[in-house]
Amino acid sequence: MPRTTAPLELSETQQRELERLVNAPTTPQRVVRRARIVLARAAGRTQLATAAELGVSRPAVIRWERRFSAVGIAGLLKDAPGRGRKSSIAERTKDQLITRATQPPPNRTRWSVRSMARQVGVSPASVQRIWAANEIKPHLTRTFKLSRDPNFEAKFWDVIGLYLNPPDRALVLCCDEKSQCQALERTQPGLPLGVGHIRTRTHDYTRHGTVTLFAALNYLDGKVLSTTAPRHTNVEWLTFLKKLHRQTPSELALHLIIDNYATHKHPAVRAWLEKHPRMHVHFTPTGSSWLNLVERFFRQLTDDVIRDGSFASVGELVTAINVHLAHHNLKPVPYRWRAQGAAILEKIQRARLAQAKSVL
Repeated sequence: MPRTTAPLELSETQQRELERLVNAPTTPQRVVRRARIVLARAAGRTQLATAAELGVSRPAVIRWERRFSAVGIAGLLKDAPGRGRKSSIAERTKDQLITRATQPPPNRTRWSVRSMARQVGVSPASVQRIWAANEIKPHLTRTFKLSRDPNFEAKFWDVIGLYLNPPDRALVLCCDEKSQCQALERTQPGLPLGVGHIRTRTHDYTRHGTVTLFAALNYLDGKVLSTTAPRHTNVEWLTFLKKLHRQTPSELALHLIIDNYATHKHPAVRAWLEKHPRMHVHFTPTGSSWLNLVERFFRQLTDDVIRDGSFASVGELVTAINVHLAHHNLKPVPYRWRAQGAAILEKIQRARLAQAKSVL
């Protein structure tokens, strides 16, 4: 008489999770099969009946039943260590692929997959697989800028404080100029975006001149006060400040967040600011324009209007910019500072330590 085995016992939570794995379209089929084995045994079917129903061997049913009893559902999701086809690449070769990736070859700045494969004597696919598994990406570079301002932390908290706790009866205006906006006209008309093909544009263009956009982003409501000028000297900057003074309620103080461009600190500008005490200037740390939220708006303007446009004159470019600003101010969406100041300073400190170690 054949020996019988007791059915598995499942909790309600385990039952629901196993059924979810079976029904989910993204569950790998090997995991689905293992879950069906456990569900069949929990339903009272024998090991032989389960094996026949699911088209597997009885030892397979026993193996996954025991794995579930010992580890739970997590035991069904991964294969045991050491299973599968053994790697044909020696560990010494793998170590060489990893360590040499950080050591550029002579007269070159980095290895490519193919050049490394030729050097070590393996296939490019093997190099790609090993680099991907170790998150090695020689083809990528990230830019960075660490401020060397001796008063970095004081200026940092001054600006962050305006974002996180704006003063009463005051406007916080993120101000800057977007200089050298180029009116570029493509030499030939390109094809528009359509189903089955991407947009096209010629690589060459005719340059018709440049314009500078002066902008002040209201942190509270997201509206932008702006003006354009052919140059960006202290004269145009002072003219813009006077416009802000005229077009904002006189009973409100104006807190201006600006960078350290020399134009912003010109003696004529300083003299005018001293005569208008409601204008409070807050300089971002040197090399830290990312603290000024108007830069985020400038990026949006570049993406939506300037970069992909074709303008036959500076006037056309100015019109396009003004139309975009008008639409933006009809339904402004303010940018909100969410990052914690302490976390940012910790990240900067880690970057400085990493930079110091790389120099040694």
